[in-house]
Amino acid sequence: MATVFLVLFLIFSAIHLYDSWHDNAKNRARTKPFLLLFLVLYYVTSADKLAVFLLLALVTSWLGDILLIPEGHGWFTAGGISFLLSHIFFILAYTEHIRYTGTPWGIVIPVALLYYVVSVFIIHKVRPTTPKPMVVPMCLYLIANSTMNVFALIQFCTHRGGASLTALIGALLFFVSDCTLFLVRYYKKNPDLIFKKHFTVMLTYLAGEFLIVLGMLGM
Repeated sequence: MATVFLVLFLIFSAIHLYDSWHDNAKNRARTKPFLLLFLVLYYVTSADKLAVFLLLALVTSWLGDILLIPEGHGWFTAGGISFLLSHIFFILAYTEHIRYTGTPWGIVIPVALLYYVVSVFIIHKVRPTTPKPMVVPMCLYLIANSTMNVFALIQFCTHRGGASLTALIGALLFFVSDCTLFLVRYYKKNPDLIFKKHFTVMLTYLAGEFLIVLGMLGM
């Protein structure tokens, strides 16, 4: 059954990316509710033992997708809150595999600072053309995503191997997706800055979520 849900996830992702490439907002809205739903079902039917926090992270990501479909800052904020919760749940999922003893902080701390610097840079770029009420929530959100990536890195340092590396790459792609989304939505100085806009956002997002699930299944 897991294979069926994986195939459905890949098929719907391919359709969604095709519509994103052609900037067909109407068709993108039709497939978006099913993307993470099939990934959730794939995880549920693949895991020998369900990790509650990982499941909650996927479910809140799925809910965030749905909330981002309607237009308006209110819906965007609601979707952002749901994704913020997903990052918190991802962090909690990673901590179940983390041993802080022996963590190479000389590597982790500079990488963490790099994530936070990039987050501040993105906010700085979009701030002049972003509604004022959205600036602080966006900043908090990117900090949460950055922190999620830091914990994915610590998890990799604790369990070095293909599975933890896969989850780490997935977390990085999720970060790239969110930074790209903010630039697509609010950076007005250069509307062509992001290649194919929503296609790039969704490609990195879907690949990121899938790799996180794949990696965590192997932990």
